[in-house]
Amino acid sequence: MGDRTMHPNILWICTDQQRYDTIGALGNEHIRTPNIDRLVGEGTAFTHAFCQSPICTPSRASFLTGMYPSSVHGCTNGNAYWADAAPLVTKLLADAASYDCGLAGKLHLAGAHGRIEPRGDDGYRVFHWSHDSRDQWPEGHAYADWVRTQGRTLAELREDPAQMPPALHQTTWCADKAIEFMREERTTPWLMSVNMFDPHAPFDPPQEYLDRYDPAALPDSLWSEKDLLAHEKLGPVDGAASISLDQAKEVMAAYYAMIELIDDNVGRMIQALEESSQRENTLVIFTSDHGELLGDHQLVGKGCRFYECLVRVPLICSWPGRVQEGSVCDALVELMDIAPTLLELAEVAAPEKMQGRSLWPLLTGQSQTHRAYVRSEYYRALNPDAPGREHLQGSYGTMIRDQRYKLVCYHDR
Repeated sequence: MGDRTMHPNILWICTDQQRYDTIGALGNEHIRTPNIDRLVGEGTAFTHAFCQSPICTPSRASFLTGMYPSSVHGCTNGNAYWADAAPLVTKLLADAASYDCGLAGKLHLAGAHGRIEPRGDDGYRVFHWSHDSRDQWPEGHAYADWVRTQGRTLAELREDPAQMPPALHQTTWCADKAIEFMREERTTPWLMSVNMFDPHAPFDPPQEYLDRYDPAALPDSLWSEKDLLAHEKLGPVDGAASISLDQAKEVMAAYYAMIELIDDNVGRMIQALEESSQRENTLVIFTSDHGELLGDHQLVGKGCRFYECLVRVPLICSWPGRVQEGSVCDALVELMDIAPTLLELAEVAAPEKMQGRSLWPLLTGQSQTHRAYVRSEYYRALNPDAPGREHLQGSYGTMIRDQRYKLVCYHDR
């Protein structure tokens, strides 16, 4: 099997819509993230990690296959099904390296509007599906089913989300399921995808977390007069909502509160690894599928823009004794580089058409550079043909960014 010290367990934490600048240890003095900060201190943090689309499905299609969204027919949210144009890294690990793969939270390789998301051949043995925390799936929503076992209903809890007990929150439930999975007895390595819905809109953390942040004490959002002109041109494409500076601070407080709840649960999962004597042989990855405008450019949400706050995301990797500790890497990397990295560690040959590049040389200090540029795509990503999006216009945009310049082209506008 080669180097038997490889083949680590993999705890892959992927939040939804978390900006790159939301980690205390990486320079945000307004947010509290002690457990994520610990991962930074015990691993390598990439300061210039970029998603391959600022929208959920195409980004996830990319980092799960190691290919650009346009290469795997995974460009849009609201697609009827996953095209299976390339194997998911979880499937490759399960088949070729006997990894036991589990998921808690969202997958989002196909649309879930008014239906349970149809699964492809994804390689997950354990699959606790919860697209988000809303009560809109009568059956098949694992989180809602669990809430009922606690003597409550999701509909009841969602009447006033601020009063939801943190112990019943979807973020906590995802961590609970991860801990259950990690504690199972097995003789093979495992991979656990922990895909919580937060800090995605509607920005509704439990009140006890929201109370920890004073909107007036938070920094102003970034904007300039030219943002208004850009919004006139692109507003019809993605429907991004305008927001005032004061409103942005209210949203920021809620957003940071949601991330603090995420951080608490990151701590719980790391503690579970330590208590089960698995920390030393587990690679922990913390990242997000894309960012959030959060008032920058007087907008909130996400869309067809390629602003840094949308395409640049956290990416932290920690594996004691194997990955450089306390390293902050400024190299340009892409989320689709995660898949070939995992395959290398599992000693599985990457498919020839895989476009990602292993991060292992950066993680071990063998290299300081990685890519000359990064790429992100918006190819009708907020699918105008999907239900509820009839008011949007489709557009095709591509971003190329190097260490100095960013080129954005909307090919049809």
